[in-house]
Parts: sequence; C-alpha cells; structure tokens
Amino acid sequence: QVQLVESGGGLVQAGGSLRLSCAASGRTFSNYAMGWFRQAPGKEREFVAGISWRGYTTYYGDSVKGRFTISRVNAQNTVYLQMNGLKPEDTAIYYCAARGIGTVVTARDGYDYWGQGTQVTVSS
Repeated sequence: QVQLVESGGGLVQAGGSLRLSCAASGRTFSNYAMGWFRQAPGKEREFVAGISWRGYTTYYGDSVKGRFTISRVNAQNTVYLQMNGLKPEDTAIYYCAARGIGTVVTARDGYDYWGQGTQVTVSS
C-alpha cells in the first residue's frame, strides 16, 4: 500500500502561482511513477502531469503545458506540482496518484493509489 497526502492548495488570483506537494508513505516511493490529476465540478477527472520513477521523463496535459512543472525528490518521498500563470479554468480539486510501474501514463485507470485531493481556486 501507498498512502498519499496532498497539500498546498488554496485561493489565488489569476496570473498567480501555487506549489502543490504530495507526500508518500508505505512502499518504496522511488519505484512508482507519479501523476497529478484534477477534477472540476461537473467534469471528468483529467490528467495534468506525470513523472517517471527516476524523474527523467515528464508528461503534461495540453492545457497546462508551459505553465505547470512536475518534479520529485525521492529521498523525501515527495512529488511537487509548480503551477504558474494560473487561470480561473484551473480551478479544481487536484489529486496525486501513484502507479505501481515506473513509467508514466495519462489514463486515470493506470494509477493504483490516490490521495484525498487539495482544492485550488483561481479567482478572475
């Protein structure tokens, strides 16, 4: 089992920045690819960003490319999502997810463990 706890969400004005953190515990964190997803009210949960087990490979959803950056520090069992240039349409609950294989996928069902989520609200 892997337990994931997100933090860092909040209210920010459009154009602002936030950094989300996801702390993992349980099995060896460094073996897992990690992802961030988000879900806005009335919408499907969508892929935001993913990072491979060593951090060599990253992927981003089209709507966040060039604005968000995913990173990880395996020694601290933590993955981050730096969000810059935030827009009102980025408002959602953001979820951290772990995949039991070290390669990144964008599909939600490719991930085995999920956190409880952290709310991000961007005001216009």
